[in-house]
Amino acid sequence: MKSIALAAALSIAATSAFAGAVSGPVMEPAVIVQDSSSSSGGVIVPLMILLVVWAATR
Repeated sequence: MKSIALAAALSIAATSAFAGAVSGPVMEPAVIVQDSSSSSGGVIVPLMILLVVWAATR
């Protein structure tokens, strides 16, 4: 009977020991994607439209 109680106590202690890390959960670092295109990409098309409209009105 003592051996069953000892085995149960050791199994509970071993289960809690391997349940998780003491330092807390380990989080993966976030992946940040940098935009490598030029910043003037959204400016060229409106400038071209303004140029065409300006040329059409002259």
